[in-house]
Amino acid sequence: MKGLTQLVLKNAKVTLFFMLCIAFLGYKAFETIPRAYDPGFTIRAAQVITQFPGASPQRVEELVTDHLEKAILQMAEIDFVKSQSKNGVSIITVNVKESYQVMRPIWDSLRRKVESAATTLPDGVSQPIVNDEFGDVFGTVIAISGNDFSYRDLKQTAEDIRSGLLLLEDVAKIDIFGIQEEQIKLVYDNQTLTKYGLTPNYIANSLSEHNIVISGGSIKFGNERITLEPTGNFNNIEEITNTQIILPQSNQSIRLGDIVKVVNSYQTPADKPVSFSGDPALSVAIAMKEGGNNIRLGEDVDAYIAQFEQGLPLGLTITKVNDSPAEVKQKVEDFTSSLVQAIVVVAIVMFAFLGWRTGIIVSALIPMSMLITIIFMIEIGVGLDQISLAALIIALGMLVDNGIVMSESILKRLENGMDKVEAAIITANELKLPLLTSSLTTSAAFLPIFLAKSTMGEYTGSLFTVVTITLLASWVLSLTLIPLLCVLLLKVNKQPKAKKINKLVWFDNLLTALINKKWLFIGATFVVLIGSFQGMKLLPSIFFPPAERNFFKMEVIMPTGTSIEYNQEVVADIERYLDTLKADDTGIKNWVAYLGSGGPRYILPHSPRTSSPEYSFWVINTFDYHENPELMAKIENYINNNHPDAVATPRLIENGKSVLNPVEIRISGLDSEKTLAISKDIKQQMAQINGLKNITDNWGEKIKKINIVIDEQKLNRAGLSHQDIALSIQSASVGKKLTSYRDGVLSIPVVLSSKEQTQLDIGKLKALPIYGASKTIPLEQLATIDVQWQNANIYHRNRFKTVTVGAQLEGEYTAVEGVAALTPWLDEQSKSWPNGYFYEIGGEIESSQKSTATIAVNFPLAGFIVLALLLAQFNSFRKPVIILSTIPVAFIGVIWGLVIGNSFFGFMTFLGVISLAGIVINNAIVLLEQVQIEQDKGSDTVDAVIEAAKQRMRPILLTTATTVLGLMPLLISGGSMWQTMAIAIIAGLIFSTLLTLIFIPVLYCALFPNNSKPTELIKP
Repeated sequence: MKGLTQLVLKNAKVTLFFMLCIAFLGYKAFETIPRAYDPGFTIRAAQVITQFPGASPQRVEELVTDHLEKAILQMAEIDFVKSQSKNGVSIITVNVKESYQVMRPIWDSLRRKVESAATTLPDGVSQPIVNDEFGDVFGTVIAISGNDFSYRDLKQTAEDIRSGLLLLEDVAKIDIFGIQEEQIKLVYDNQTLTKYGLTPNYIANSLSEHNIVISGGSIKFGNERITLEPTGNFNNIEEITNTQIILPQSNQSIRLGDIVKVVNSYQTPADKPVSFSGDPALSVAIAMKEGGNNIRLGEDVDAYIAQFEQGLPLGLTITKVNDSPAEVKQKVEDFTSSLVQAIVVVAIVMFAFLGWRTGIIVSALIPMSMLITIIFMIEIGVGLDQISLAALIIALGMLVDNGIVMSESILKRLENGMDKVEAAIITANELKLPLLTSSLTTSAAFLPIFLAKSTMGEYTGSLFTVVTITLLASWVLSLTLIPLLCVLLLKVNKQPKAKKINKLVWFDNLLTALINKKWLFIGATFVVLIGSFQGMKLLPSIFFPPAERNFFKMEVIMPTGTSIEYNQEVVADIERYLDTLKADDTGIKNWVAYLGSGGPRYILPHSPRTSSPEYSFWVINTFDYHENPELMAKIENYINNNHPDAVATPRLIENGKSVLNPVEIRISGLDSEKTLAISKDIKQQMAQINGLKNITDNWGEKIKKINIVIDEQKLNRAGLSHQDIALSIQSASVGKKLTSYRDGVLSIPVVLSSKEQTQLDIGKLKALPIYGASKTIPLEQLATIDVQWQNANIYHRNRFKTVTVGAQLEGEYTAVEGVAALTPWLDEQSKSWPNGYFYEIGGEIESSQKSTATIAVNFPLAGFIVLALLLAQFNSFRKPVIILSTIPVAFIGVIWGLVIGNSFFGFMTFLGVISLAGIVINNAIVLLEQVQIEQDKGSDTVDAVIEAAKQRMRPILLTTATTVLGLMPLLISGGSMWQTMAIAIIAGLIFSTLLTLIFIPVLYCALFPNNSKPTELIKP
């Protein structure tokens, strides 16, 4: 690199022009680089959904789920398979091992396995559907609502919006939620049918004969062939109403409208309806294409909607309920602002302590390094998000250190009378390897995160990439731009300034005294270290704190078996309460509620639950995230007081991968009843732990099932068939689809329905008339009606019947504390369980342990690389030991900084420690290099370390000051996720500065005692 520095100085104008070009390209790259709130990660899950109409959960489990699970578990890529068997449907969720990155071949293999297994399924089972688009993220969700508008109006508006939005450059996919199927209901009255001797089956057959579309073929006409098209299909409701029904055993006919009421309505019960701030609504969910520009997408969507709204009728509203592009824009602006503030603070410190010339030189290194990094980020496919932006801030202190060390060393030589060019070249040659080593060792510390084959590795992997690029860019600039600017800008008095050395007599005396008592000082330091590790017990362990976003989510679960109609009533009441919490600029802004479903995956961490009528999922938008905890508490309290049978779980949005329950225990076994009994005991134990609330299990309570056992002899004597009974029951309960008619582009089903449909209960079911050829007979005279209890859901995990017991947290209680309180009891109880029954820890603990394990497995490799770099740099074992020993000792400052700051220890704290280690190593390497320089001049060990510490004092103190002050914006406004990292670096760095200047010299003298001897104090 000596040649590179010479080349740069020789061609100064070309170099400056080249730097300007890089700055311009970097700025253009910054304008176009993809932006996101969070980095993406692969969703390694797919669902296999199989319909088995009319089958109970147990039959679905035995005849469908078991067969498919056996086939799926033969795949080597599978991590685990969980399934849900419920009335009429099997839902199998296939989870792939996190070490796999490319999902398409795996999903293709899954389809082949499922298709092969499907051939063994019984008649009546639909073809299984493999949904591998489970991970599509719909970052923009629009609610279309209007009290005076029908679902048809809302649907037409939604379809029109979708047609236009699909033309936008960055749109990949659009789904519409909440659509209600329009129906033409033929509502009959039992007395009217009896009067005319009609049956529902007779009406169904008559209507299907009228509404037909059969090709009439074609005829030859001259040289042409003309198609014949006979009429017969329904074109409007009037045609249905005026259909003539021939009365049985008669040639007379009667108009259909005279025996049934023709109603243009919607399906009953409602199918996964959506409510927006209390009004019926549809939600239009927009997914961005891979590699799209989130902010540009938001701007294009806003522009299209603004134009579309001009043609909307009064009262029909379009509102964004999830706006990822706006969030991304705000997040990037906030982090960019923090970065700019950090740069400004660093520049001010440089100007104050080094003068404006050196300040400009060092400050120029920061934006240039950042711009070069952004250019490379685009090339390797890394965008701007809160992880990559944080990596830039993490790298800030270390890259500033490179500039300070280089410029200070050049300045020192200039003060001693050396020529500018010569000083720049010699300094660059002297520091090129130490600075490269320190940059690479810091990069290696982040390497385990990058190599982690897990979701967490994907989520945080850009830390390694961005930090590495930034530090290497800083290193190259330190050998090129910094020497050039020093030659061009620095002006110094060439007389040595001995007075500055005299001012450090106190430091000489301090070091001398500690070196004379070196083993006592080293021992005391490690005693303090051991004691400080005890302080870790005072720190809560939180892997990732929740995100501070202007919305939160809520799940409300009614008792298993609750009807969607009653769920709608509960939701409506909750919405009336939420309306009281709305204000112009505080409290709740608006909300969207998905009844019976989990809605779209509006953010990557959200994993929608399977559809169930007793469930509702809410996204509640607020004006200020600081108000969210209070609002959540109010809402939860209201629901608990007014709907005690509901379990309400409002939660802040997670950072990274989400978990359903912070504390979660899975109990697996071979028998449902025994597994449920064990889970009941666990729920009772969890209820006794202060700090846990909303304790539930995924199976829920058993639900009623009505068995209608038909007496074959009575059925035959009455001249009826099973079809007569089935059609009568179906018409009376949910309605029987007869045919359909096309209204424009819409195909609307025609449904035969009993007038008693909405009021049907067990008593009326017994009296339900079954229509025969000449008479009607009550159902109870043909069949026995028996009410039984059954499990509403049967869950498997890897083919074991598995009950998942989950709990939410009270206040500041953590998942670690909850599991720690429960585990001893579980271990003791599990000893008495039968063979084949076991428990597993899920929730936050499982998620964090998996993530940590995939990172920790690469620590030995990172340690080897760091050690190899240090050995190559110093050709010594003792010097790397000195450098590496400062890392755990620096941890003293981290621990007590977190304790005093009332913070916690989590993944971001861990990143702060890695960053801190990089700075400590950097300072230590440069200090030991200076010690070697002093020894080469003939100084003994003590004199060398003291002189080296004094020589490096100002660069080290300046690095500390710039890093600490540069992190202040992140500490003040970075939120809980980044504050803990900032505290770790700031507190640890302040303490480690003392270590670098005091502990390293003392430890060096202890490990290199050959020339050291007791030294007398210097008299001022």
